[in-house]
Amino acid sequence: MGVLSRLSYVVRSKINAALNRAEDPSETLDYSYEQMRDELQEVKQGIADLTTQKKRLEMQKRRLEENVEKHNDQARQAVNQDREDLARRALEKKKQKMNQIEDLEGQIASLQETQDNLVEKKDQLQNRIEEFRTKKESMKARYEAAEAQTRVSEAMTGAGDEMEDVGRAIERAEERTEDMEARSEAMDELQESGVFEDALSDKDSLDRELEEVRTSGEVDAELETLKAEMGKGSTDSGDTETADVEAEVETETADEDVEAELEELKDDDES
Repeated sequence: MGVLSRLSYVVRSKINAALNRAEDPSETLDYSYEQMRDELQEVKQGIADLTTQKKRLEMQKRRLEENVEKHNDQARQAVNQDREDLARRALEKKKQKMNQIEDLEGQIASLQETQDNLVEKKDQLQNRIEEFRTKKESMKARYEAAEAQTRVSEAMTGAGDEMEDVGRAIERAEERTEDMEARSEAMDELQESGVFEDALSDKDSLDRELEEVRTSGEVDAELETLKAEMGKGSTDSGDTETADVEAEVETETADEDVEAELEELKDDDES
């Protein structure tokens, strides 16, 4: 098999496969049924035309038969008048008409035979059409039931062409969603690590670190001030406060001694 022959075979195979997939058995059966009905109508029309032709011949035959009777009467009248020549001419015309009638009878008989055959075939064709119509409706019902069952099975198993398209669409959506989620997580991670600098800021990473240190120091200083105001200072402040308390205690003790001595002097003067 040559290359062109093989290519032609492949093309025909593809076309036949596509036609088989596109063909609807219900439409095919309906089309065949209509074709048979058209053929039946043509047969009926042929029978009608044939019958019309036969009727014309029968009418022509009746006219010839009337002429035969007329020529008989003419021949008798001629004989009565002793006109043998006229009688002979009338009989000759009668003979011609009878020959024509004989020919017409043959044609009429032939048409009648053809008509009978056509009527018989018409009846057979009509019976076949009725049988085909019954079978057609049964086949259409079976096909529609099988088609519905196939669609349900394909929908449940996901084996149909449409379900395959839906499955591929879902897969693509899942892939795009996973890509977007991974990209979002990556961007968050890079943002937290400081890899991406703020596009609206003119500070580099060193400036930001120094600013963070300065801000932290200011916060610590403000915290210490707040603790001192609330009496919750650091350890050094606590030592200072303790020394002040001890000094006050010592001063109070000295004052008490002085007062005691003054009381003793006052009692001696009174004595």
